[in-house]
Amino acid sequence: MQHMKKYFWLGCLGLLLFEIANVYFIMPMPGSQQMNSIDAAYVLYKWRWVFRGVFVLLILAGLFKSAWKRKWIPVIPLLLLGAVIYMTNFKMAADAMFLQPKQLILANASDNKIDSNRLIIGIEINGEAKAYPIQLIGYHHHVQDSVGGKPVLVTYCTVCRTGRVFDPVVEGKHEQFRLVGMDHFNAMLEDETTKSWWRQVTGDAIAGKQKGKKLNELLSTQTSLATWLKLYPNTKIMQPDPASASHYDTAFKYESGTNKSKLTGTDTASWKTKSWVVGVKTGNETKMYDWNQLKAKRLIADNIGTTPILLVLAEDHQSFFAFERPEYNHAFFLKGDTLVYRNHLYSINGKGIDTVSSLKRLRAYQEFFHSWKTFQPSAGMYKLK
Repeated sequence: MQHMKKYFWLGCLGLLLFEIANVYFIMPMPGSQQMNSIDAAYVLYKWRWVFRGVFVLLILAGLFKSAWKRKWIPVIPLLLLGAVIYMTNFKMAADAMFLQPKQLILANASDNKIDSNRLIIGIEINGEAKAYPIQLIGYHHHVQDSVGGKPVLVTYCTVCRTGRVFDPVVEGKHEQFRLVGMDHFNAMLEDETTKSWWRQVTGDAIAGKQKGKKLNELLSTQTSLATWLKLYPNTKIMQPDPASASHYDTAFKYESGTNKSKLTGTDTASWKTKSWVVGVKTGNETKMYDWNQLKAKRLIADNIGTTPILLVLAEDHQSFFAFERPEYNHAFFLKGDTLVYRNHLYSINGKGIDTVSSLKRLRAYQEFFHSWKTFQPSAGMYKLK
């Protein structure tokens, strides 16, 4: 029965490679995020218990059907396997590294503990406004809440610098999600019902039963908390979850662009892989604007396709908004954080101050250049005229 030992070693090697591959393709490991490997990764994940079962049967067959002169020899690979299985499933798994808040705490401005200079993802629906600090959701990657009576899925990926808010209703069901990993450096969420994988930056289902479907994106805004409170003084602000307090970023390096880490660091030069851009969408067309140019000008009037647009940066040099410009050939001006157009005044978010009309908001996102180019490959690039 000595020939049965090969089954033991084959099972050990197979299980070792499987557990490593199961994590490698969906976590930021050398080379893994440059591959178009999502289909292979999903097959490994979907059939994980079948793969594990086959390899375990091989191990057991070789272990108990072989005569081991030195009983301790198989113990070594089994201990190694145990360590790898523990690390890949309980330490390196995305939802084990980045936990959901035990409790979602929201406070009004008077009870808020978040620094007002922090960046937030803000949402306003049916007259209710809420702010989710990037300091917090950057760790959690997503939180589920409701705003204005509507369920919302608030997401953020620090490696792409992408904040998105989605309607979590899928086929009429309020779906629950968990963080499962990443693909092309962007976070992926898995729905509870079908175990399909959804891309954070676009809301597209890229693997599983729901592949080809898309979550409905809701309009959100990235601003400083201070600017958001000026616009929405009655907002509710997400507060730190006590159970996750040790995981939150206490410095301002990520938000200020001074972080130099390989995955989440910023290149302060323009049009580099980790440079900041603002991507603007109108209809099916997109264009990106260099953050350094926006900081220098604060106001950029441009066209995306045939649509005239306006991109504006607040005095805090953190908060930005994009609008569809009226067709009139008149210039906009900035006085502090007030937009002036044809002798009418608008707040920085486009709401009329001395007029009942408001400017039409466009979706605008601050993210890393590599992210916008990867997920919006046809996007144009604005160059200073």
